[in-house]
Amino acid sequence: MRACRSCGTSSDVRFRFCPWCGTAQRLKIVEYFASFPVGDDEETKGLRVSRYLTRPGHVRLSVWTPGEVSAAVSISESEARRLASFIASTDPCSRRGFAERVKQSADALLGTLR
Repeated sequence: MRACRSCGTSSDVRFRFCPWCGTAQRLKIVEYFASFPVGDDEETKGLRVSRYLTRPGHVRLSVWTPGEVSAAVSISESEARRLASFIASTDPCSRRGFAERVKQSADALLGTLR
């Protein structure tokens, strides 16, 4: 149970809106990303990313096919930051950071082979 931010009435945490006053209970920011066309059906899929601003905050990643969610996973704020850092640090357009990461990975791999 959680208390409504607006009227204070308790309701189940699964409710998106307060059943008594109608106030949204989950604040989130949503962005949709189209898939990279690898196969014939890939063009119709997409990734929806939702950042929940309520406490505790989390990020939810959902794979969408036309009209429905085919998979979803929630990750913590710390994992979301780690994911963002991974994507940013491996960006081929940012040559300096990317080249250094590739060199470090290659050195580590060669070190295990010696």
